[in-house]
Amino acid sequence: KVIAKYFPEGPDGPISEYPLKEKRRVIILTKVIEKFDRNREYSEKEVNEILKEVYPDYAMLRRHLVEYGFMDRIPDGSTYWVLT
Repeated sequence: KVIAKYFPEGPDGPISEYPLKEKRRVIILTKVIEKFDRNREYSEKEVNEILKEVYPDYAMLRRHLVEYGFMDRIPDGSTYWVLT
């Protein structure tokens, strides 16, 4: 239900809006993290390019992926990876 509401073009498309409720955010982020390969590292620019296709405020998505424990990064933010 949440996926259908926030991904009106389907789960591989962009999100229409970013939810305010935390439970819904986690559901959205769970779907977004699927766009990344768990076995590789990404530069911040690569992460941004992937997230731009999902939502205009890609920096917020990137920050939330780290804050909610879906991704991690080195302290200077130059390298990101998916947490398994």
